Amino acid sequence: MTILPHLAVTTLGVQLLGLEGRDIALAYAFGYGIDLVDHPIKLPLYLKKNGKNNETHYHWRTPLQEPVALLWIIPLSFYLGTAVPAVFFFSHFALDYMVSYEKRPFYPFSPWSTEGVLTGFSDTMKEVVLTSACVAASVALGYREIASFVGGLFA
Repeated sequence: MTILPHLAVTTLGVQLLGLEGRDIALAYAFGYGIDLVDHPIKLPLYLKKNGKNNETHYHWRTPLQEPVALLWIIPLSFYLGTAVPAVFFFSHFALDYMVSYEKRPFYPFSPWSTEGVLTGFSDTMKEVVLTSACVAASVALGYREIASFVGGLFA
């Protein structure tokens, strides 16, 4: 999935769970920010292999984005005393597993790979529907705050 569905799902999760302070930062770090760390790691390898040529469905993922990362995220959650990193990381890789490009859930321990779920639907449609639903739910949940803010602009 692109960055927009990750942002929308994370925002909705923060609202639904009523997170505050440090937990909001952890939610965005593990639900959204993993891509900001993971993809730059793979960029030099991509450029070495392809130069400036575009490779469709390049395997951008490192073990930081695969379920195997729960081996360090779950202990981190216990250490921090909050389930937020594990919950939002799970939401992140669940979104990624909805799209059709190759995934390696046990990488680097196993070369086994799989495709996404819901393969009968286009990746673009999955992203648009999911993002739209999350944005609509976020607006519905924050309606009072939005109305108050907009009303304050014209007062």
